[in-house]
Parts: sequence; structure tokens; C-alpha cells
Amino acid sequence: MNATAPRFLFVSFDGLRPDLVSPQLTPNICRLQSLGVTLSEHRTVYPSETRSAFPSLVTGATTDRHGMVGNKYIDRSVAPPRYIDTADAVLLRTLDLESGGRLMSAPTLGEILAASGKTLAVLATNTPGTTRFFHHKAEDVGHVRLSGHFREACTPSEVLTDAEQRIGPLPPEPPKIEPDKVGQDWITSAFLNLVWPKHRPDVTILSYGEPDVTSHFHGTGAEATRGIIAYCDRQFGRLLDWWAAEGRAAGVQIIAVSDHGHITGHTRVNVADCLRDAGFRPGTAPAPDVDVVVVPGQVGALYLADPTDEQIARLVAAITEVPWCGPVFTRAKNERDGIASGSLGKHLVFADHVRAPDVSFSFRADDRADSFGLVGGTFYDNGRRTGLGVHGGLHPKELSALGIVAGSAFPEAGSISTIPSGICDFAPTVLHLLEIGRPLTMTGRVLQELFATGAAALPQVHSDTFEAKLGKFRQVLRRVHVADAIYAASGTAEG
Repeated sequence: MNATAPRFLFVSFDGLRPDLVSPQLTPNICRLQSLGVTLSEHRTVYPSETRSAFPSLVTGATTDRHGMVGNKYIDRSVAPPRYIDTADAVLLRTLDLESGGRLMSAPTLGEILAASGKTLAVLATNTPGTTRFFHHKAEDVGHVRLSGHFREACTPSEVLTDAEQRIGPLPPEPPKIEPDKVGQDWITSAFLNLVWPKHRPDVTILSYGEPDVTSHFHGTGAEATRGIIAYCDRQFGRLLDWWAAEGRAAGVQIIAVSDHGHITGHTRVNVADCLRDAGFRPGTAPAPDVDVVVVPGQVGALYLADPTDEQIARLVAAITEVPWCGPVFTRAKNERDGIASGSLGKHLVFADHVRAPDVSFSFRADDRADSFGLVGGTFYDNGRRTGLGVHGGLHPKELSALGIVAGSAFPEAGSISTIPSGICDFAPTVLHLLEIGRPLTMTGRVLQELFATGAAALPQVHSDTFEAKLGKFRQVLRRVHVADAIYAASGTAEG
């Protein structure tokens, strides 16, 4: 192995809106900005859900390539179809084994690194399933994956034992209404006191599961959420201190990311009731008396028992008549339209996979400010009160994500890149810097503008817009192209 090859430390803050980064709240993230390059036009994928976005981080691919079409989906590869909640790490392992290793439809960073004799370590306080998604084959290649709470997501067992002996017992997951501080401390200490000094991974993903959970239960700008953001920032400060003292000299590049932003739920609705009023028999899982499954979540995922063109058109006609319906996508009729009038083709948002729902929609969002002064509000469908953080759709604040890079590979310290970028771009960029070939499944691009100089290094940027109408309903999708990469920029609806 080349002794001078760079190493990489990804640090993720789940659900952190970039516009919440400030010297007062996040001084250490701001310290990284002064040392590196801030990606000011950075975005996640659609749907803007954690367990679609983080698979995109490690595959360098959109959801149509890696197959994780949402936090939850209906698996039609078996009879009868089954409801899958990807938060369950044990279930994900079972699905991977049952499918002959094809849980993910694209190779992941951990697999690619292992094939080149390099290692990926994961430390995360996210759900067990999200933790597994960062490197779902870690046990197969002997790499380290540690959860800050869940033993079923940890491997190898001897590394977990070593960590508990050095740091303390694996802390239990706190109640959802309590910000998770102890878990963030545990994984930070595990990296600093064990994983780095003993295992020296070529790439590390350290993922703080906050502020996402606290935003969901307290509000994106609430005091509790700002408190956990500041706490995670202090943990990140420990990593920056290590980097200044040791990591940077060892060739470590730091990449700070988030997987999506949050907007505020202002009006609660019930999708199932609306479909029932339209003559459907909805349910939350496949059953003999259910003709349309409404997958729970902020992204509307509708699976028909009989997904004919006529039934899909009937379903789209029903939801586009109600005020909560935002952008709607169905399988493609042509290069723009979906097969149902009023819908756009789901290939336009890179959501066309065999697991994808028959009808995907986002709840209608707007730019109103919430009680904390944060822009972005939406209809939503869950049992929580109004005023709390949600995500999954196509509002720019949901799609906006943190992106900062620093290290010897990125010489423009303290600079800001205004070239659009996305979560799929990091894996190909890392492979490029490690001189490892990238698979054809990757849809992201190498961020050449971050380590090349001169005007010739700047890629070409252009945009496109797509529109669909049905009666009074009108939706508009906007995308941005940079070289061969395409990013969803926003989706709106009215009428």
C-alpha cells in the first residue's frame, strides 16, 4: 500500500440544515470551514430520507441505482409482498443473505475498498439499520462497524468488547424525546481511543444521529435541538483537535456532511382517509382487503395491489384534488411525463427502481417561516403535533445538506465553492484520490473543482425544468446539471 495515500474521515450530522451553522452555535464546524472548502450549493437525493441518502453516500449513486427507495418500502420480490422497515439491522442482514448479497443494487464504498486491500470503519448513533447501511458487508470483509447503542449493528464482536473495556459499556438508546448526548460521546471516544490508534482505517464514517431525532420531537429551531447541535459540535471539536495534533500529518482528509435538512410540519392530514373517501381500501401493509398500501412516512409512497395504468391514473387523480398534494411521480410515459396525467416520470428524480412505489408524491411545501424563524413549511401525515421537523420531499431546505472538505487534497482553505454538488459525489471523489477505479453504477461526479486550479477546472452548469398539469393541479420540478451529474433542486405544486 502506498504510504502517502490519503485517508478520509467522514463526519455526519444527521438532519443538520446548513443554515443552522454559525459561529455561536457550531464554532467547530465553522473552524473546519476556515480550514477547508464549504460546498454552498450542496444537496441530497430524492427522497430526502436518511436511509435513501446514506446509501447514496456510500454507493455514489441515486436511489434508482442502489435500490433503497425510502426508509420503508414494499418488497414485491416475494409472495405475498411484505412491508420492509429498513431501521431493522437484523432484517437487513436477512434480506441480504436471502437475496444472495443483493440487498443493495450497487457496490458500496466498503466493498470497493476491501477489494483493493483497504478498510472502512463505521461508528454511528443512528438507527441500527442506518448504521448497517454505511457498510452492510463489514462482517463479511472483517471491517469495523460500531453502533453507539445497538449491539446487533456492531462487528467484529472482539472490537466491541475492546471498546467497552476502554470506554465503558455500550449506552442504551435514550427515549426519543431526550436529545442523545451519551451516544455521541461514546462513538467519538471509540474513534479517538480505539479505532484510529489500533485499526488505522483508510476511510472512517463517524455519524452523529442528531440533530435529526430531536428536530422530529422538539422542532428544528427549538432550544433542545439547538442544544444537541451545539453538543455534537463540541464532540466534533474533539475530532478537530485530534486532527490538528495528529490526523492531518497522517494524511487524513475531513469531510463533514449531513444527509438532508428539515422543514416544519404546519398542517396534519390523513392520506389514508382521503383515499378511502375516493373509493380506495388503503392500509399500511399488504393484506387481502387492501388495494393500496400507504407506506408511513413524510414521502408519499403508494403501492397498488393491481398497478394497472388505469388504477395508477385513478390514484393520481384522487390525490391531486386535495390541497396537501405536492409533486407526483409515476413510471415514465416518455422522456418527461408519467403514465398518469398530472404526474412526471419518476426517472426525472432518479427514483425508478423495481422497489419503487407505483405513485410517489411529496407533501405540498411552502416558504413560510416557522415559530423559530426558519423558512420552510409543509403538510404532513403522522401522529405528532404541528411545529416539528420533517423531511423527505423536494423543498430546497429538505434537499439542502452540509458539505465541507478539508485537508491536503483541498488546498483552497477558507474558500466557498458555488458549483452545485451532491451526496453522491463524495464516493467517486474519494476513489479518485485513492486511485481506485469507480464502478459504472456511480452517478456522482469527481469534485475536480475542489483540488484543481484555474478556470479550466470549473465544470459547466445548466438547469432544466419540467411541468405537469391536471385540472387545477400544476407541479414544477427544477434540476441542475453539472458535467454529467444531475441534482434535484426543487419541486413545487399548486392548485
